Formats: sequence, structure tokens, C-alpha cells
Amino acid sequence: MILYPAIDLKDGACVRLKRGEMDEATVFNADPVAQAQSFVRDGFEWLHCVDLNGAFAGRSVNTDAIASIVAALNIPVQLGGGIRDQAGIDHWLEAGVARVILGTAAVRDPALVKEAARAHPNRIAVGIDARDGKVAVQGWAETTELDATDLARRFEDAGVAAIIFTDIARDGMSMGVNVWATAALAHAVSIPVIASGGVAGISDIDALLAEPIIKGVVIGRALYDGRIDAKEALARAGA
Repeated sequence: MILYPAIDLKDGACVRLKRGEMDEATVFNADPVAQAQSFVRDGFEWLHCVDLNGAFAGRSVNTDAIASIVAALNIPVQLGGGIRDQAGIDHWLEAGVARVILGTAAVRDPALVKEAARAHPNRIAVGIDARDGKVAVQGWAETTELDATDLARRFEDAGVAAIIFTDIARDGMSMGVNVWATAALAHAVSIPVIASGGVAGISDIDALLAEPIIKGVVIGRALYDGRIDAKEALARAGA
């Protein structure tokens, strides 16, 4: 299982939100490049990055910070937040981002996601963020009537690299990852599923490892506040 340390960017700084609320942001590091490099030194082999301002604006906002992170690292970066058209996808893939995550676009313009996945094999992921099982878009500001599993099934055989599934109610709350819902989604589709939201401690890593169908996990606040030791988590995951 791949562990993805998270850098969420708001106004150029590394922050963590609670349930996606922008006014509930805690700044953990004003230097995102230094934070990313610290994760590399810890031994992580991927980085998960989200442009929070971009998710609300519908376009990339923290462009300088993201470009600096990508340029400074020798590990792949997956990026989401505000990428909603072909120009945005092309820009970041050409800039060195290994994998672009499409969330709102997956709901609003599924044809774009499928076309991008065909054009860029293994470099397009779908972000599915759910509140009580229903997909949320626009930086989680709007909840649709679309079921998370139904959305995931739309991209079967489309060639997307992964689905990043976030339980919004648990994100940033240190409540424990929703292993059951993540595993259920993973069983419902053939696309690799990555868990996100609520990882609180090493027991969450163990619980996810007990479900081999889950292929990765995004870890945020628990790494920043020290409740998960990076080296211990990586050892558990077999990295």
C-alpha cells in the first residue's frame, strides 16, 4: 500500500482544514517546499498536493508554490484542486506533475476525464469526495445527489490511474479513516482506490492494510501533529 503525505495549499502555505471548511484552516508550515522535502527525507515515495484556493476558484491559484514543489522533488507528485479543463491538465502534466486529480470535472464533464485518461495513460486520477455517500464538488461547497459508487463506475475501462476517495465528514477531524466505505467502493470497481480523510493514528494504517483491495492512503494532519510516525507507518506498509 502506498502512503501519500498530503500538502494542502491555502494562500501559499501548508494547511489542514476540518471537513473542508476554509475558515477552519490550521497553518502547519509557511514553506511548502521545505515541508515536501521533509516528507522525502522521511522516505515517502509519492506526494499528494491539493490547491485549496484553486478548488474554490475553479482554476489553479497556488501555481508558484506547486511549481516550486515539483521542481524541488525527485518523487512523483499527484495534484488536485481547480483543474477543470484540458488546458489545466496539459499545463500541469507538462510542468512535471506525475498525476492530475480531477474531481469536480469528473461530475461536470466526464468526457473530459475519459479523453484525458486515454491521452495520458496512468496520469489521470478521479477524486471522489463524499458527504454521507453523496458526491460533493466545487471545493466541497456543493453536495450533489450523485452516489459515490455510481460516479466511480462511470470511469470503468476509461483508463484512469486511481480513484482518491475522501469521506468529507472525517477529513481533518482525526476520527479514523472510513475503511468500510473505502473498501466497499474498491470492491465495486476495478480501478485502484486510495483512501483519504480522517487518518488519526497507526491503527488506521493497520486497518487499511487488512483490506488489501485498498491500494493507498493519503495522510495529512496525523503526520503534521506527530500522531503518526512516518518511518513506523512506512515500515508497516512495507515501503
